[in-house]
Amino acid sequence: MSDASAALLVIDVQNDFCAGGALEVPDGDSVVPPINRLLAASNAAGRPVFASRDWHPLRSIHFKERGGDWPVHCVAGTVGAAFHPGLRLDPAAIIVTKGTAPDADGYSAFDGVTATGTPLADALTALGVRRLLVCGLATDYCVRASVIDARRRGFDVSVVGDAIAAVNLAATDGETAVQAMRAAGADVVHTEDAVVLLEDASE
Repeated sequence: MSDASAALLVIDVQNDFCAGGALEVPDGDSVVPPINRLLAASNAAGRPVFASRDWHPLRSIHFKERGGDWPVHCVAGTVGAAFHPGLRLDPAAIIVTKGTAPDADGYSAFDGVTATGTPLADALTALGVRRLLVCGLATDYCVRASVIDARRRGFDVSVVGDAIAAVNLAATDGETAVQAMRAAGADVVHTEDAVVLLEDASE
């Protein structure tokens, strides 16, 4: 049965996190086909679609050269920061930009704002969204942070398990992140089940 309050949140499916990118997530490209299925279902049902993106300044504490953990990636306006070319985002998708401050990591989509400057939580509430279906990159960082923040704000969350991929600096990081998201109250579903949740509620 579909959920009339459901919306799709796509996390950071950007070139620098995919094959050949500056911070390549192993199997990162594999999330694109299932996410495109979710996008198609959302668009057909008129569901809100939110897509977050890292949009870092060149000089950011997020990067190793300034004491952070990561190589330079997803610098605002660069090709690496663009969405994966195979991702079929509709022009109506609401882009959530995060990680713009030089002194912040910006892992969570809830740290970001829309093009109008509206925080993500406020934008969701304004549209009557109560359930989020979450997918994207990477499981152990931005997906995890976004899901836990969503739960803290009272949203129901379903993580689409075959539409996420982990960095796995340690071999079990992805698995540990999924456990943390479950512990926060999220459930994990397959794309097939997520599509059902996104289908037109009038059916």
